[in-house]
Amino acid sequence: MPENPASVRAARGLISELVAHGVRDVVLAPGSRSAPLAYAAVEAAEAGRLILHVRIDERTAGFLALGLSRGGALTVPNSSDAPFPLTGVPVAVITTSGTAVANLHPAVLEAHHTGVPLILLTADRPHELRGTGASQTTRQPGIFTGAVRYEADVPAPSGTDLATRATEARDLAALAARAASAALGMRDGAPGPVHLNLSFRDPLHPVPETPGEPVEDRVARVSPSEAGVDRPVTVVVPGLVRHYASPALPGHPGRTVVVAGDGAGPGARRLAEAQGWPLLAEPSSGACGGPNTIPAYRLVLGEDGPAGEIQHAVVLGRPTLSRPVQRMLARPDVTVTVVAPGGLPWPDAVRNAAQVVPGLAPQWYEPQDDADHDWLGRWQAAGRAAEAVVDETTCDDAVADGPTALSVARAVATVLGDDDVLVVGSSNPIRDLDLVLGMDDIGGLPAVVANRGLAGIDGTVSTATGVALAAGRAGRRTRALMGDLAFLHDVGGLLRGPGEPAVDLEIVVVNDDGGSIFATLEHGELAATSEAAAARFERVFGTPHGANLAQLCAGYGVDHQLVKDIPTLRHALQAPSRGVQVIEVRVPRAARHAETRDLAHRVAEAVRGVV
Repeated sequence: MPENPASVRAARGLISELVAHGVRDVVLAPGSRSAPLAYAAVEAAEAGRLILHVRIDERTAGFLALGLSRGGALTVPNSSDAPFPLTGVPVAVITTSGTAVANLHPAVLEAHHTGVPLILLTADRPHELRGTGASQTTRQPGIFTGAVRYEADVPAPSGTDLATRATEARDLAALAARAASAALGMRDGAPGPVHLNLSFRDPLHPVPETPGEPVEDRVARVSPSEAGVDRPVTVVVPGLVRHYASPALPGHPGRTVVVAGDGAGPGARRLAEAQGWPLLAEPSSGACGGPNTIPAYRLVLGEDGPAGEIQHAVVLGRPTLSRPVQRMLARPDVTVTVVAPGGLPWPDAVRNAAQVVPGLAPQWYEPQDDADHDWLGRWQAAGRAAEAVVDETTCDDAVADGPTALSVARAVATVLGDDDVLVVGSSNPIRDLDLVLGMDDIGGLPAVVANRGLAGIDGTVSTATGVALAAGRAGRRTRALMGDLAFLHDVGGLLRGPGEPAVDLEIVVVNDDGGSIFATLEHGELAATSEAAAARFERVFGTPHGANLAQLCAGYGVDHQLVKDIPTLRHALQAPSRGVQVIEVRVPRAARHAETRDLAHRVAEAVRGVV
């Protein structure tokens, strides 16, 4: 039988090694130069060694991989006393050369800032073709510099003799071990993306298969051991979490709040409850729930009351949602302790942290007999007052004339259970969820996933699809809540070929025909000053689009339902569903600025009445 070319042998060996180091999902975008990797991945999938996902758009592929990684972490047991939660499991992405590589950059940046382990396998022309004007050839090595934990520019394999094959096989095995270790943050506690730029020379395809040869035999025949070389002993154990501990907190911290930002983990809730401190938890913190969680906390922070008496704040995760939280952390009379395990930069946007520690000693998680119950009680009273205002604003009677974005978020949160997963888009949807998630009528405490690394709207549909694919293997139901611009920005994420793994996902799109987040910022204030200012706002911030989402969904073969009131939305969400479904809810945008200002004013009055 003719020998396979060196490119095919190398690709098969690398995929085999990555599987040995914990990669279970591979996302592939088609191309010619990456053909050896494509053949290796599909053969491994046919042998049951991995699950292959094919997408024609590299940007979609990158965010799908990110969602698969984050969704996979939800199914991996992670000790509640770990200093930080598992951010993801290793997922590989394969692209061809040229612009295909650059299209991964948004997902790479998100993975970098959130610590999600991705392994980027980008095919490239061999060194002799670089700088010659060869088609689809650009400078790929270093394209992600600053956003990857490890990168290597791998020469094209030659395999001219057995000794060379042995060396190349050993090099690839060591490379896979380094890549997986760096992606998982095994040495520095800083997981994230890695980049292997892989050069291949023609020919790029395997020799014809032997008729009737089982797939398992064919795949086993092309492992690194074919060159007579054993794998290096290096073994990476996925999911390993380093434990750091330090006393780190003041002996008498005073009136303290716990701020749980994105990715804080359950330790933030345990700390707050052990010490009797109020918990200000973002939806994607992994710490929401329990008696210490303060509903609508960012509106409560707008009042003097207990907010003005804060002396100390403990920050876990990355708080990114709330300006009131950042203003509180910036106050010179507040001592800020940041808990930041691992080697990534610590979150301190206001540059006011008094101390930054890798972790807290176990004693801080032990219940305290001398907790300041009055301090916590005042916060709880303020939270209940704020919750009552939000309830009055979003109840069925209040939105009888038509739903609002906030009432949609409450309806979605109400139907979720403890085993559900909610992927929530940036801008207003996650902020609306932030106001309603702690309310009494919320049925359960789902896992909430959000791309808060850079808080962009790109890749939201694809991320949700990846999360749903991974979480669905564990029987967890996934829904997504996003705005119309986020949906349109990644509508290509709906495209899935007939041979791809099935996915069950409900996507709730809050359609206000534009970017209402800007109406809640200073731009909304300026727009209200004159007709000319309003027209400028509408053109460059409001950005109405008039798109017909039903027709878009029909083009992608995805079910679409337009609901016109909140009871119908709840009914649609409670009904059994299969496949991908888009539920569109149209809400007004013009009133968003006034609604936001009115809600803050009413909460302020309510809080003043109880504290």
